[in-house]
Amino acid sequence: MTPPAFDPAFAQQFETLLRWRRDVRHFAARSVSEQDMRAVLHAAAFAPSVGNAQPWRFVRVRSLALREQLADHVDAVSADAARAIADATLRARYQTLKLHGIREAPELLAVFSDEHPPAGHGLGRSTMPEMLRYSTVMAIHTLWLAARVRGIGLGWVSILEPGAVAALLDVPADWTLIALLCVGYPAAPADTPELERRDWQAREPIADRIIER
Repeated sequence: MTPPAFDPAFAQQFETLLRWRRDVRHFAARSVSEQDMRAVLHAAAFAPSVGNAQPWRFVRVRSLALREQLADHVDAVSADAARAIADATLRARYQTLKLHGIREAPELLAVFSDEHPPAGHGLGRSTMPEMLRYSTVMAIHTLWLAARVRGIGLGWVSILEPGAVAALLDVPADWTLIALLCVGYPAAPADTPELERRDWQAREPIADRIIER
């Protein structure tokens, strides 16, 4: 089989895709079609995984009651996080940030990693079992890019207690929460992270994060 050739034009488009992949907190009042949801979930399965274990497990939260419970939980944990910020000015700035779109996003996905997947037969993880979770993160990133190609944005919610979310969603005990994802069309697409636009944290040069030995 002859592999595809990715020409310079494609490479430029791919870089543009990476630049426009943003963490979205503000969503437009527009639903995501079932066809598109199935397409991005299908794309996630092309992600690499240790030993081809495919440990990712996606829970689509359809219940409005569960969604509200999750939103209330995140709001409570966020309030605790704010109280833990000693600097009053920084705390006030934190409290102005919109940190999730759980109530507004048309789709809500909880992504778990199965710690004992039947696939893969344990290959590649005897000394690094965390590779299963890294594999699930790769699936999330793959899904994220597939969504962005369709104009769909994701918001990764991490201000939460994983155990509480797992309990609310009643998943198996050996599944580990990796992400709670808000999925939908951005209200105002941008190629600059919102936290950078809000002067919370500027993007730092990649050169400062590369070392040689």
